[in-house]
Amino acid sequence: MYVCLCKGITDTQIRAAVEDGASSLRDVRNTLGVASQCGKCGILTREIVRETLTDQAESEQLFYAVS
Repeated sequence: MYVCLCKGITDTQIRAAVEDGASSLRDVRNTLGVASQCGKCGILTREIVRETLTDQAESEQLFYAVS
């Protein structure tokens, strides 16, 4: 789904940026340009970043718990 209409950025692109190392809204803004014009997408972008980071942390915990 489109998150930033001004720049045409999707939730998939935001998640990919986080998987590539972005860990904050600022990092995603620097990488993709999201929330750099009108700013209305900032809150949703922040939520997607947090959700993706949480998912990554949970998958790492599951991975190490099994070993």
